[in-house]
Amino acid sequence: MSLKDYQRNIADTGIYVSPIGLGTVKLGRDQGVNYPASFVIPDDKTALELLAAAKDCGINLIDTAPAYGISEQRLGKLLQGQRDDWVVCSKVGEEFSDGQSHFDFTPEHTHTSILRSISRLNVDAIDMVLVHSDGNDEHIINHHGTLEVLRDLKQKGLIRAFGMSTKTIAGGLLAAEKSDCVMVTHNIDYRDEVAVLDYCAANNKGVLIKKALGSGHACLNNTDPVQANLDFIYQHPAVSSVIIGTINPRHLIENVHKAAAALNN
Repeated sequence: MSLKDYQRNIADTGIYVSPIGLGTVKLGRDQGVNYPASFVIPDDKTALELLAAAKDCGINLIDTAPAYGISEQRLGKLLQGQRDDWVVCSKVGEEFSDGQSHFDFTPEHTHTSILRSISRLNVDAIDMVLVHSDGNDEHIINHHGTLEVLRDLKQKGLIRAFGMSTKTIAGGLLAAEKSDCVMVTHNIDYRDEVAVLDYCAANNKGVLIKKALGSGHACLNNTDPVQANLDFIYQHPAVSSVIIGTINPRHLIENVHKAAAALNN
């Protein structure tokens, strides 16, 4: 089963992403994470097997961030020789050190963070960059100028698309208005941000879905919560991709099959 035939465009950027993206928190960080079960950060061999399984399934989107520990650095090495096979989405604004998150949305930090991510990922440009919000979405947009910096970096060719991973409805709407894409929470148990999806559908904006399975907690409740959530999420035409974080190739392949089933409904 391959997802290559289901790729969706991100706004008018020419970037096409698979309807499932691979989240890579677990490749770089095992502290301060909200998952129902503990895990061990995989070694390079295991990580390469995961990436190979993802590519075989037609997944081309990888989601990472400076706040994901050493995820960016590892991907820079793991993806050598296959750069053209992947769309890499990273972030700015949140840093993680000494077991704590720290936030900096200033133009200076944003610019420095992008250059650092480019170096870590070993690329000439980053495909997609999102502002990693601390929850004060509107304040970040209106008072820090972070999106304006990203727009400038896009014009300079250092990034290809930009947006924001938001936590509020108003912030999601404002970010969508001012950028190419947003990342929002949307699942069968949490539908509060559907207005953002509606706006994006009407205005040709990309939408990445986070916490589609409640950070794994939804899997504890129903007979097949993954299928139920994917069936629900893909009903909305704005959805570009659902980010699923896993380090288990079998789980990833199972999710791909369920995504294909949902997309074919």
